[in-house]
Amino acid sequence: MSSSRTGRPPVQRAARRPVVPRPSRENPVRTLVTRARRAWDRPLTAYYVILGGSLLITVLGLVMVYSASQITALQMSLPGSYFFRKQLLAAAIGAVLLLAASRMPVKLHRALAYPILAGAVFLMALVQVPGIGVAVNGNQNWIALGGSFQLQPSEFGKLALVLWGADLLARKQDKRLLTQWKHMLVPLVPAAFMLLGLIMLGGDMGTAIILTAILFGLLWLAGAPTRLFAGVLAVAALLGAILIRTSENRMARLACLGATEPQTGPVDCWQAVHGIYALASGGIFGSGLGASLEKWGELPEAHTDFIFAVTGEELGLAGTLSVLALFAALGYAGIRVAGRTEGPFVRYAAGGVTTWITAQAVINIGAVLGLLPIAGVPLPLFSYGGSALLPTMFAIGLLIAFAREDPAARMALAMRQPRFGRKRIGGSQRPRRWNTMRRRAPGARPSGER
Repeated sequence: MSSSRTGRPPVQRAARRPVVPRPSRENPVRTLVTRARRAWDRPLTAYYVILGGSLLITVLGLVMVYSASQITALQMSLPGSYFFRKQLLAAAIGAVLLLAASRMPVKLHRALAYPILAGAVFLMALVQVPGIGVAVNGNQNWIALGGSFQLQPSEFGKLALVLWGADLLARKQDKRLLTQWKHMLVPLVPAAFMLLGLIMLGGDMGTAIILTAILFGLLWLAGAPTRLFAGVLAVAALLGAILIRTSENRMARLACLGATEPQTGPVDCWQAVHGIYALASGGIFGSGLGASLEKWGELPEAHTDFIFAVTGEELGLAGTLSVLALFAALGYAGIRVAGRTEGPFVRYAAGGVTTWITAQAVINIGAVLGLLPIAGVPLPLFSYGGSALLPTMFAIGLLIAFAREDPAARMALAMRQPRFGRKRIGGSQRPRRWNTMRRRAPGARPSGER
């Protein structure tokens, strides 16, 4: 061993450890967004969002119907739970329809399109027969079923237009006929105008607006050129302006936009103003469930068209934002189902149902907030009314069935079967991504939006 100059043995120095770089702190917001995107990209996300969101809206709607309708029922010398029990019965029947629709194959849905359309047209024509049709709030759109039960056939007209229009466009796309404008419009637009005419005979313009929105949604999904789409929109806007101008009731509703006092000149804006009062008095967390003051005879239709105002008063801003978030999630999940499917019928039907529910929710909430005229349409799955609840829950069942039809979703559902000690084989198949849910017809002439 070599020695140093001092005669001492050399000191053995320990080898230096490699410097390990410290892990950089990730942005928690970015991490949360990444995890949310991964969770949303799972095959069964749309399925669970549609199922869970619709059930939450329905259950919360039952609670609010019970709270908002008690005073109205007592004023009519009825039990306080009268409207709640009827809504609960309709929800139970609607749950059966939802389950049945979610388990039906797509071929059966297409086979039901024409019978549902024929039945809706027959019932909507039957409304105008004296002695059968019943007028409610000036609109003759109801059929008495005996006792206190009534049916509004125009609500089933929405479902009929979605199914029949989707089947029609899908068959024409299979034959490559949608590149011609006459095949895109005929007979879809004339049939829709026939349904609109039957609805307007009873004076229900709110339902007619929803039906028009469904028609535009189907045309947009079918890839209608901009000039053709704009032409149909211009005709519908002109007819709507004429119908509004020729009706004092509709002009009065239009004059109540932005009203802050119950009496503004010759027009009485009592309902619109007290809806704003209910929302304003709720605060952040509301006055408490059942503690609304506006439902004590001040706010008309508190449990139907203006149930969102009572929700804002009793549950506050937190409650109303929760309802808006549920509808937004439901609409976005419907768009995802329509955008990721390969079947034309599923794309058109899912897009039509999503347009129907979203447009109706926007019109109802916009009227309560004073941003849109009062159209007299209920909040889907939320307001009181069995005629509106039954077809809407069947339409939700359609979306659930379409979400299950996705190949990746079917594989994920099959993988969730109990294995009892056996290892799951295979992995989740990534679903095909679509840039848009709108059809791109080959060989079609380019237009302004392409």
